[in-house]
Amino acid sequence: MEDHSLGVREASGSNPDRSIMAEGERGSHPTLRIKGTKSHALSGKSIVLGVTGSIAAVRTVELAHELIRHGADVYGVMSEAAMEIIHPYTLHYATGHEVITKLMGNIEHVVFLGMEGSADLFIIAPCTANTLNKIAGGVSDTPVTAFATTAFGSGIPIIVVPAMHETMYKNPILIANHDKLRKLGVTVIGPKFEEGLAKIASTEDIILAVERVLSLKKLAGKRILITGGPTIEPIDPIRILTNRSSGRTGIELVKEAYKQGAEVTLVHSKTPLNLDGIKEVRVETAREMIDACVTEFREGKEKEEEEGYDVLISSAAISDFTADSSEAKISSGEEFYLHLVPTGKLIEEVRDEFPELVIVGFKAETDVSKEELISAAREKMENHNIEMVVVNDVGKGGIGTKENEVYIIRGGAEGVKHVKGAKKVIAEEIVDELAKLSL
Repeated sequence: MEDHSLGVREASGSNPDRSIMAEGERGSHPTLRIKGTKSHALSGKSIVLGVTGSIAAVRTVELAHELIRHGADVYGVMSEAAMEIIHPYTLHYATGHEVITKLMGNIEHVVFLGMEGSADLFIIAPCTANTLNKIAGGVSDTPVTAFATTAFGSGIPIIVVPAMHETMYKNPILIANHDKLRKLGVTVIGPKFEEGLAKIASTEDIILAVERVLSLKKLAGKRILITGGPTIEPIDPIRILTNRSSGRTGIELVKEAYKQGAEVTLVHSKTPLNLDGIKEVRVETAREMIDACVTEFREGKEKEEEEGYDVLISSAAISDFTADSSEAKISSGEEFYLHLVPTGKLIEEVRDEFPELVIVGFKAETDVSKEELISAAREKMENHNIEMVVVNDVGKGGIGTKENEVYIIRGGAEGVKHVKGAKKVIAEEIVDELAKLSL
């Protein structure tokens, strides 16, 4: 068989540090120009990406690029079987660094993943049935499995992303090994079952899991319920009352709380996220949203104390009015008067029944001063006995847009933070402020 490692690691003397230094002397690899262009969530983190012999190996270019776009440095290691799917040059291009295809005298697995290794995380994506079974059994006969064995010994986090035929995944031996890895602290993402295949998880799922593993885990052990998006009030079988909310803020809050170690439930009316590890409850009307939240809180309270919810983040734009819905389509072309009735208030109902719950509320005003915004937020905090309010002036934008400008209000004179920018950034700041509360 052709030795694909020639000209890859061997060309630099098989020394990871020397290889990296040489690249620095020559100038950065073009791929590294995308570093940190999406976020800095993984800045300063070094990730080793193990690739095994699944056809899903073709996804590694996309995955490596996304890790880099979030700030990470990525280094590739391949099994011999993986090189039958993609060439090491492909992974070199994807990561911006030369690829490890065999272990040489510089013990690359120890340099990266040993007790004093330079890497923060080892991820195997895709991970074949063969590799999953081997690492569960402590077998180290490929560069990838040797890296896994070393990571186990040094306590460096491991993420495994299986990809194989569904019948292979359902093998009871593999299932037992899958469960064994989870018990050993390995994060297993996916797979997604389609067309008789246990397919590799989405890149979004993988990035989210990486960020969770490498985060400061400011909300570890906390259960958080987040409402998001608009609600929908039917007028007849065709027409509805709703609002301009896009649901972006709720989605970003869900991702950020999950990254920081929380167990998260999203109650919303938008298209399902289908993100690994996130519970979703789909609703339409204001009443359905309120009832769904109350049910979640009650069920949590009825279980063991540690399984109850700790926080409600009420970011949804819940309808203030509903109407008596007609069962038949209302005829067009004629005057029609719609009688609007106020809906219930989620925070009021929840606070009355669950006084111990930490609540983050949202408030929107139109064309008012900064002082009036902050005053309105503090009034809401006082009236409803809630710990934090996020307030914004929708007259200046923010509803249905990708960016916003808000004030995050906590108790005390110092508890005012002004944030302007992408809703992802705003969500990060809200979660950061939430973590400062006594949860």
